[in-house]
Amino acid sequence: MQRSPEHLQAAANGANQMIGELTRQQQTDGRWIFCFESGVMSDAYMLLLYEIFGTGRREYREGMAQRLLSLSDNGIWRSYPDEKGGSVTATLEASIALVAAGYKELSDPLIQNSQAFVREQGGMAAAGSLTRVAMILTGLHRWPDNSQIPIKLFLLPWWFPINFFDFVGFTRVHVAPILLASNRKFSVRLPRGPRDLTLWNGEGGTSHDSARSVQLEGKIDEFLPHLRLSASGGRLDRLVEERGLRFILDRIEPDGTLYSYFSTTFLMIFALMAMGYRRDHPVILRAISGLERFYLPVKGGLHLQETTSTVWDTALISYALQEAGMTADDPVIQKAGGYLLSRQQTRLGDWALRNPGVAPGGWGFSDINTINPDVDDTSYNLRALGPLARMNRQVYQSWARGARWELSMQNRDGGWSAFEKNTDKKWPKILLPKSDAQTVWTDPSTADLTGRTLEWVGNHLGWKRGHPVVDRAASFLVKNQEPDGSWFGRWGINYIYGTWAALTGLTSVGFRRGHPAIDKGVQWLLSVQHEDGGWGESCNSDVVRKYVPLKMSTPVQTAWAVDALVAVHDAPTPAIEAGVHRLLQLCEHPGEPAEYPTGGGLSGQFYIYYHSYRYVWPLTALSHYRRKYAEK
Repeated sequence: MQRSPEHLQAAANGANQMIGELTRQQQTDGRWIFCFESGVMSDAYMLLLYEIFGTGRREYREGMAQRLLSLSDNGIWRSYPDEKGGSVTATLEASIALVAAGYKELSDPLIQNSQAFVREQGGMAAAGSLTRVAMILTGLHRWPDNSQIPIKLFLLPWWFPINFFDFVGFTRVHVAPILLASNRKFSVRLPRGPRDLTLWNGEGGTSHDSARSVQLEGKIDEFLPHLRLSASGGRLDRLVEERGLRFILDRIEPDGTLYSYFSTTFLMIFALMAMGYRRDHPVILRAISGLERFYLPVKGGLHLQETTSTVWDTALISYALQEAGMTADDPVIQKAGGYLLSRQQTRLGDWALRNPGVAPGGWGFSDINTINPDVDDTSYNLRALGPLARMNRQVYQSWARGARWELSMQNRDGGWSAFEKNTDKKWPKILLPKSDAQTVWTDPSTADLTGRTLEWVGNHLGWKRGHPVVDRAASFLVKNQEPDGSWFGRWGINYIYGTWAALTGLTSVGFRRGHPAIDKGVQWLLSVQHEDGGWGESCNSDVVRKYVPLKMSTPVQTAWAVDALVAVHDAPTPAIEAGVHRLLQLCEHPGEPAEYPTGGGLSGQFYIYYHSYRYVWPLTALSHYRRKYAEK
């Protein structure tokens, strides 16, 4: 094992190499473009969409098909690399798409393996909710008699005890088009391929808990007993559909996509057709054109991203470069700042319903997002722009507007959530099905977002313990620490991520070793350190909701753990030195560990491999290590 001085020099060398690579990859307008890579869903659904519309350039189709095939394990697909057995959801999506698009025949052994696997696991009923809807929309199954969510929710005002806006924004824009299509029992037959799911389903079918939907509809009728929707297309029926359609149209982004997501736009296209829009309607054609801007080449072929991550990546990279010593007057930082300022949002969005009187000023995730800012993106844009704001009054005004928005989003419980304020009602979790989507019905405060925002408050605003904002956030984190000392992170994998966010947040505002929460968090991190000095956690942690180790160490998770320990310790420890040593090895030879998904999406189904993370978090951790211990 090397001693600290050698590590400091090695860390400097490693950081300089990453700085050079990132500088070369910056675009002329200041942004960085890295892939937001997820599983098979978006590629599979886009192939289905192309089949229905008879469109799609050959290179798009073939690129996606090649990627799908490259991810197959003899006809079985996984949601994350170490998923045991395989994923019914991913296997059903990929195999159906390959057959429907003409890249595989039903008689192909690979497809027969897919069918057998899905049948053995329970058929379509075992797949995710969105997968079941996609199979129905493409004519492979029928709509259930009762929708899980009554369409009459569209008629209730947002301030009612039960209303459509009790769902978080990204859920609303998925649910709204599904409600419109299901209300009309709309679907479109695929031109070729399977006519139904018999070979995948076996004797089973889909399960649907109609009792809960009836219960929910009964609750609505208690509030407004006159809301009786007829089956004959009466005035009230038309009104509810018009409300739903207006909700969707009002949230289309300038590029034509719905809320900047692939999956919502895919659903919107079917909903519009259900409402009578022709396939060549400008809104539909613009939506497809917008989706085609999401393509990026990846290992194995071409990937249609769920969304772009350009604002997020650019903010993170600018911040990391500045942590590494690049000054605010460097052209790289200046160009990045100019791009980020151009993406600050100026329009009121749904977030304003429960946060009235606050001017827009946040940032969103993608470069096409104009109405859906989020807390995490905003805090990292503020980190990146802070040094520029001290040099330029105009930049300061934009920074201050963003800071006011960020601070205004703190919830009653002291924490921060992702998109909206105080949106964590209990009824969706009680009355709606216990399905894979339960974790994304609402937008509760989370330890990871609270910790990361608190770190910005402490290290960049300079607020410490005793400030009301700080004390409320710290109280939330202490209260939500797991019994073993870790914290669960919602938007990353998972306990290493959450513990890093909480420890760096608490230490930034004055918490030190000796405080029970800090000591327990450190001890937990040390208890899960690998023998090679690194850290690695499986996406399965997100499924079983407890820590599951990954056999290998990953650069991203090792960087998070090292950064947390550096934040706590005034002098380097053996665990930190071992972590830095392993991190440098992982950066020098990235390979498979660098490609493991460390971003969280939908539990058990949607995980993200951020291509930028192999640079951002190691560079940040190594920079903090060098800066803190340079004179020790």
